[in-house]
Amino acid sequence: MRSVAFCTRHGPVAAGVCDTSDMQHESGHDPVRIERALQGDPVEATLTTSRALLGLVARSLSETLDLVTLPQFRVLVILAGNGPMRIGELAKRVRSVPSTFTRSMDRMEQQGWVVREASPTSRREVLVHLTPKGAQLVVEVTDRRRSEISEVLRRLTPEDAEIVARAFAVFAAAAAEPPPEDLVLLGL
Repeated sequence: MRSVAFCTRHGPVAAGVCDTSDMQHESGHDPVRIERALQGDPVEATLTTSRALLGLVARSLSETLDLVTLPQFRVLVILAGNGPMRIGELAKRVRSVPSTFTRSMDRMEQQGWVVREASPTSRREVLVHLTPKGAQLVVEVTDRRRSEISEVLRRLTPEDAEIVARAFAVFAAAAAEPPPEDLVLLGL
């Protein structure tokens, strides 16, 4: 399997060579780190890639954070993935104090992202449901993220895109999928 490197300023790189001399620290690029990654340091290559992926996540969320806070978006993601939940369980999932969480739910309900209803099995339990508006917001962020990733992959040759897909699959298998509680901290 041949090694693939990608220099964010200059496009795909042949044989792992990338001219980093004109990259500036102010732009978020660290030429020394990038050079180590390009020379086969797996830790640096993975760290560099993780920063690139986090940048994609941040860009996909940027418009959304004008509408909801990151903790509120985390709630929407959890509800989108799990369906209606008891308010106490939802607060626990986002690691929030129930009284603070209830005030946040008040704001989210006023904005039309969620609706609270008494549980059909216990009048003492309150279930939080995602509204169509809340579900649409999660879909829009996911679509923006998918589009950003697709754009990056289009810059690669089909062979390199296949190598990246295999490498990510191998890495994901070795890392094991993190529990939802870890991902929720990032609004994923």
